[in-house]
Amino acid sequence: MAALRGGGTGINIKELSPERIEKSFSASLKAHSKTPYLLEKNSRSNPKEVIITFPASGGFKDWYSKTNFGEIKIDLTLFPSLRSIGNNEPALVNQFFLQRFQEILAKSNLQNEVDRAIKKQKQIIFAGHSSGGPVAILATLWVLENYQNPNFQGGIPPLCVTFGSPLVGNHIFSHATRREIWSNYFFHFVLRYDIVPRILLAPLSSFDQKFDTVSQLLDPKNRSFMSESSLGRISSTSEFYFEVISNAATVTRHAACKLMGTTEATLETITNFVPLSPYRPFGTYIFCTTSGNEAKQIVIKNPDAILQVLFFSAQLSSEAETDEVSLKSLRQHFTYGAELPKNLGIQNAVHLDQLEKIPLSENTTTGRDIATINTALNDLGLSTRARLCIQAAAALEERKRNNEKAIEEKTVFMEEKMKEVEKYREMWGHQKKGYYDGFKDQEDPEDFKANVKRLDLAGVWDEIIEKLLNYELPDEFEGKMDWIMRGTNFRRLVEPLDIANYYRHSRNRDGRAYMDKGGRPKRYRYTQRWLEHCERRKEGGYSESCFWAEVEDLCNDNKKSFEDVKERVSALEEQIEEWDKKGEVGKDVFLEGSTFVKWWKTLPIQHRQQSRIRSLV
Repeated sequence: MAALRGGGTGINIKELSPERIEKSFSASLKAHSKTPYLLEKNSRSNPKEVIITFPASGGFKDWYSKTNFGEIKIDLTLFPSLRSIGNNEPALVNQFFLQRFQEILAKSNLQNEVDRAIKKQKQIIFAGHSSGGPVAILATLWVLENYQNPNFQGGIPPLCVTFGSPLVGNHIFSHATRREIWSNYFFHFVLRYDIVPRILLAPLSSFDQKFDTVSQLLDPKNRSFMSESSLGRISSTSEFYFEVISNAATVTRHAACKLMGTTEATLETITNFVPLSPYRPFGTYIFCTTSGNEAKQIVIKNPDAILQVLFFSAQLSSEAETDEVSLKSLRQHFTYGAELPKNLGIQNAVHLDQLEKIPLSENTTTGRDIATINTALNDLGLSTRARLCIQAAAALEERKRNNEKAIEEKTVFMEEKMKEVEKYREMWGHQKKGYYDGFKDQEDPEDFKANVKRLDLAGVWDEIIEKLLNYELPDEFEGKMDWIMRGTNFRRLVEPLDIANYYRHSRNRDGRAYMDKGGRPKRYRYTQRWLEHCERRKEGGYSESCFWAEVEDLCNDNKKSFEDVKERVSALEEQIEEWDKKGEVGKDVFLEGSTFVKWWKTLPIQHRQQSRIRSLV
């Protein structure tokens, strides 16, 4: 495969020209009659551009894969980045769309076409209308996963443009794309009332047989697919609209309560019985509205705010609108071709970047910019309650940024303590045993002082890890190399002291080793996965910072013969050799009085003479 530069800051939305949008949508419509995708690469206006679009597939009932919401754990072999590092949990994704993409990848020429375009340094635009959108999203993420390479300077990251796309992944999906700085490559156009981007907020159990005709409207294999005449004959549009919107109300209300840090007893009780959709938006959403002859685009990037807008913008303003809006909610999904040309002046779009400053009153006219924003919000039908929910989303982001600032302010303290522990290590490096054994014996006043520093550092890192686990820091924080290396240096220097403390106090006396569940602190498990994710290493196993735990377990496993532990010993020696070459294990490990050397010299002489680390000991 060719390589492509990943990460970065994405593109400015102004670079998403009207021509690009129009071409992407036109190709997306053509793709509905193609299989498995449509490739357009001979553009006179931009020969360095390739557009790959995917057709819709299945009616909306097929999207559920016969389960309540049709979600499944993402295939981490295809998408290793789409997971929570801290909770070690894969993102959830819609099973139907994931399988559709996997089939296309396995049975078509897609990979060769992508490889060819990247080698020629062409910009790939993946696009899709309706249920072709999720496949375009997964294709884009697959390219970002498999072709990214920071050392490659010629590659151009792909873009993804969808129109009326259903949601595809959960909050971890959204979190991971922001952490990797990939969400900036995704642009989702949504007409105000289009019901399709909201459908998966409702469970399959909401839809009985009377909605089969609605499902057929979205299935390209059915004669009724996107048929205006068929739409006019459906009698259940109002009920379908209310099923989707009422479920969306429960999801967004629950989300809003969490944003505001409040809980409603009634809502919490309901959620114990009513399943909540796991799906959440990600990327940049462009909501398109038309008021009179004037078209507007409202651009939002905050995923929590987008979820609220998806619900509130589709609301009725009066009972009299019931039939009109419910019919429009389906009709708009078919009319992007008519509506988009009115909205292609993206340079005039209203960007809601400072959500905390949006006006709460629908009648605010003070200031030209505020008046423009207020008009756009009114065109989306956003009430004062909706605006409060959007401001709550902004407040959450602000709290995350403030948490990050508070942690950044502790870096000087952390660096000072790390230097002091390093000096402690150097002190023992001049003795017959290293700092691991010195700390374990606790016979010198400096050992006590080192323990205080260990606890000081542990306290700061425990706070950081808890905030990361609870998503209380910006999603991008996990992608910052300075923090990844800070965590790695902390783990390598301080974890041996935790292990020494563990075995000094005989916490293994009940047979529970340090590496067993509940033994190794989260601050070390997390920072190890953090580095493994960054460097795309194989996850798990003993790291260079905790090999002492394996040594201690082997020392204490005296009931077993050497033949019983020979494989473990050889594996440990192989790791030590590798860590030594990389400079990831200190020379004090090999001092004459260290626990490791003492244990190693008890091994059978024949093994020691043939050992790969004989020259090190």
